[in-house]
Amino acid sequence: MKNHFALSLGAVLLLSACSSGPEELILSEIELGKKLFFDSILSRDYSITCASCHKPEFAFADNVAKSIGVYNQAGSRNTPSAMNQTDRNFYFWDGRAETLEEQALGPIQNPVEMDLPLSIAIRRLKENETYRNAFYSIYGKAPSKDLLASAIAAYERTLETDNSPFDKYMQGTDTSLFSESAKRGLNLFNTKAKCFDCHFGVDFTGSDQFKNIGIYNGKDLNDAGRYAITGNKKDLGAFKIPGLRNIAQTAPYMHNGMHKTLREVIDYYDEPDKFIANAINRDTLLSQPLGLTEEEKKDLENFLLSLSDERFAK
Repeated sequence: MKNHFALSLGAVLLLSACSSGPEELILSEIELGKKLFFDSILSRDYSITCASCHKPEFAFADNVAKSIGVYNQAGSRNTPSAMNQTDRNFYFWDGRAETLEEQALGPIQNPVEMDLPLSIAIRRLKENETYRNAFYSIYGKAPSKDLLASAIAAYERTLETDNSPFDKYMQGTDTSLFSESAKRGLNLFNTKAKCFDCHFGVDFTGSDQFKNIGIYNGKDLNDAGRYAITGNKKDLGAFKIPGLRNIAQTAPYMHNGMHKTLREVIDYYDEPDKFIANAINRDTLLSQPLGLTEEEKKDLENFLLSLSDERFAK
C-alpha cells in the first residue's frame, strides 16, 4: 500500500476567505491548502482557481486539450493530473520544478494561467482576515510565499490513490474486478507493447524520466519540451513521463492534448508514423511498429482502465 500524507495542527474558528459569508473551521495546513486550491483570490481577476484546471472529477486534470486561464487565455500544454505527485522528482511536462512546493507557485505567476505576481498574492492574503488569522494560527507567522507553497503542497500530497481494481488484484484482496482481458493487457503492458519500459514504479511514472515519443517535428509540432530547460540536444522534444493512475479520467492525452481517447493513444504507440511521419529525435523504442492486434489493443485498454481508483467508479 502507498503511504498517505497526514498532518494535524491546531484549530481556530475563522471567517470565510471572502469578506462575508458563513463561519468555518480551518483545522490544519492541509485544510488551509485545500481552501487556497479552490479559491480565486490567487488569480489576477478573481476568476481562476487551481481547481479550474485541476478538476476533481477528472482526477485533478482537465477535460480539454488546453485549459483556459485569466482573460480567456488558452495555455500552451495539456493540464496534467495533480494526483499522485508526492514522490515525484520533477514537475510540469518539462520538469522545470523539482519540488511540489515550487510547482504549487508556478500557475499563480504564469501570465496565461492565474497571472498574479506573488507579491500581490501575499498582500491579498495578509489583507484577508480569514487567511491572515489562519496563517498565524497554523504557522505562527504572517502569510509568505514559502508558507503559501507549503500549504498548497500539503493538500496536494493528500491526493494519493491506491485503491484500483489493479491494486486489489495485486494485493489479492479482490480479484473480481480485474477481468481476464485486463490480465492479458497487463502481460502486454510488460512485454510486447513495451509500456513498462517507460511506465514503471508504483505510479507508473518511470521515475520521472523524459522521453521523446515523436510529437516533435520542428514545424507544426514545435514544443521543444525538456530541451528548453536543459539546452541539451538529446532532450529536444522530450517530455516527462506521466503517471498512469486514473488515466481513464484524464483525457485528452499527451502534452498537447492531441489524442482524445485511450484507444487513440494505443493506436499511436502501435504505429506512430501513421500519425507523425516526420518526427525528430523520436526514442528508439518506437522505431518499429508494435504489431498489436485488435484484441490486444482492447486488452491493453482494459488494463489501463483498471488503474482508476474506486472513487471514480460509476
